[in-house]
Amino acid sequence: MKNSFEEIDGTGHDLRRRFAEVLFAVAAVIYEEVLLNLTTVQTIESLYIPQVILFSAAYGILIFWVGTLTRSGRTNRMIRGILYIILCDLYGVYYFVYRTFKVFYDVNTVVSGGAGAAEGFSGQIIEMTTSRSGMMHIILFLMPFFLYMLFMRRFDSGEKRTPKEQLVFYAATLLFAVCGIAYVQSDTMLSRVYADEYSFQAAVADFGLMTGLRLDVEHHLRNRNSDTVFHDETTLADTAETELSEAVTTAEKPVTYGFNKLNIDFNTLIAGGDSVTGQLDQYVQAQKPSRQNAYTGMFEGKNLIFISAEAFSAEVIDPERTPTLYRLATKGINFTDYYQPASAGTTGGEYENVFGLLPTEGGSSFKITSKFHNVMTMAYQLNERGYNGWAFHNNDYTFYDRNITHNNLGYSNGFTGYGNGLEENITSQWPESDLEMMEATVDQYIDAQPFNVYYMSVSGHNPYDGGNAMATKHWDEVKDLEGYTDSVKGYLAANMELEDALTYLVQRLEEKGIADDTVIVLGADHFPYGLDYGEALNESDNLANLYGYQPANYLERDHNRLILWSGCLEEEEPIIVDTPTSSIDILPTLLNLFGAEWDSRLLPGRDVFSDRMPLVFNLNYDWKTDKGTYIAGTGVFTPNEGVEVSDTYVESIRQIVQNRLSYCRGVLRTDYFWHVLGKEE
Repeated sequence: MKNSFEEIDGTGHDLRRRFAEVLFAVAAVIYEEVLLNLTTVQTIESLYIPQVILFSAAYGILIFWVGTLTRSGRTNRMIRGILYIILCDLYGVYYFVYRTFKVFYDVNTVVSGGAGAAEGFSGQIIEMTTSRSGMMHIILFLMPFFLYMLFMRRFDSGEKRTPKEQLVFYAATLLFAVCGIAYVQSDTMLSRVYADEYSFQAAVADFGLMTGLRLDVEHHLRNRNSDTVFHDETTLADTAETELSEAVTTAEKPVTYGFNKLNIDFNTLIAGGDSVTGQLDQYVQAQKPSRQNAYTGMFEGKNLIFISAEAFSAEVIDPERTPTLYRLATKGINFTDYYQPASAGTTGGEYENVFGLLPTEGGSSFKITSKFHNVMTMAYQLNERGYNGWAFHNNDYTFYDRNITHNNLGYSNGFTGYGNGLEENITSQWPESDLEMMEATVDQYIDAQPFNVYYMSVSGHNPYDGGNAMATKHWDEVKDLEGYTDSVKGYLAANMELEDALTYLVQRLEEKGIADDTVIVLGADHFPYGLDYGEALNESDNLANLYGYQPANYLERDHNRLILWSGCLEEEEPIIVDTPTSSIDILPTLLNLFGAEWDSRLLPGRDVFSDRMPLVFNLNYDWKTDKGTYIAGTGVFTPNEGVEVSDTYVESIRQIVQNRLSYCRGVLRTDYFWHVLGKEE
């Protein structure tokens, strides 16, 4: 009797051999999914959930089927070998991406930011991949390919299958895929992630990487080629909006104020636009504008300096170690429940800060705006009032294509970084100095009032265990801190350069006598993911050491602190904003404070002093209001202590969040703000 694992002449149809060939392909996909899960999110209880097995079986059979289409056994084996190496490399790449950024980045972010990251952080990438752990994981992810190449002639004939067999394989692929989808649809939580509340991060965790990638492509094509769909919010008013509390209890009652609303003829816009802008117009038209308030125009005519601070966190602020940061955080407007959603690295955080939108196209979001008019940025709005504008960055000016994107934000004097001007005054090192950036730029604008300046800092960038010039420079200032690991000390040391930069900036403003006429805003781009470079989020011992707790969800991970200060506030009672606030609230709040003529219905965030409902949300559909917190991955709403909500409250807020994310996507598809606010050129 012929052994089913012996070499055959390619004409046999041994059932056991065919079963072994298919089983290996299926096992290879399941192995990669299990390995990726164990080495990243480590939710071991989810390793054997039915949908992952069913979807993996479909992909495995598909790999085998594609490798049986030619008449040549050698060619078929070669095709299958290529597919296995692609499969293994794919999982390996996403493993290292997750280890680096603590998040599964969508295809757009990996593709658009991959080249820049590989070039800019090549040393860290090489260090990670060539480390003992990195090499071990490379070998583990390549194991299916190695096994196939080693044993393929013992079990893989490579023979072309008959049309009948091909049909069976094709049908089996569809069967497993359909069964996987049916199982998902039978579970309320899974069906939400699969459709209405899709996010790449949740999809990979719940369905596996292959399905996450498939859904990412499907949703991208659907969003690009179909209308934007919104839930009818008229039915939500009684359950959500009527339950909101006042955003800031110290503000005057809003009933005496007008609305932040423009006279926009939406009916004409709808008639003259396409189906996508028409849906957006109808959605915006149906929104309730927020009221102006006691803080409207408080900073009108003042200078503005906005800083997106690399990897900044609330824990950097300390009254003794960072007295200037502490002063700015406590002597201005105090944000005690602030969040910076991390979804697309630095470029995603910048996008949130500048545009007041979440980056629904991942790392491509900011790049897409390079083709837009960007009339809703602070740069454009203040330019309309005669401000002089500058944008600066102390790292490579072409990184993330900032030479294109940041020159299109509306700053009248354009964008300058290292390589197109600042290299003459900034030392070439890693990371570059925020203090040197301030010293090189303040004189450019301090005599050009009113001015509007944007900075993207870099001194707080990882690594923090070595090779960080800023951490080395300030090590003596943190080395004796108790209770911190050396990595956290390195992180805090690196951020001392930001402290020195702000100290210099404030000193120059005070010497010039314009501190009272200048507003400084500082927000992070993302949490300090580099603290545990190469570790999974739930293994982030250093992050937990910094925070004082192990983050249990993305909202806890992304908590932060927003600084909004002006010298004119120092002698006043602190203004406390203790309701949930996030990065997309910065733009509407500044528009209100600077007395701009704007329409609050056009932004998904809120002026924090308005009567609009406090609502923080992220691309994973997690959200937080002043009444409680909802984590989409678990479907659990946790009310704040002593708070009771109606039976329909959670579902109402869920739909509002879905609408606002749909709106963010629609704006990126259409240059929507120009559609609404554009002027004849």
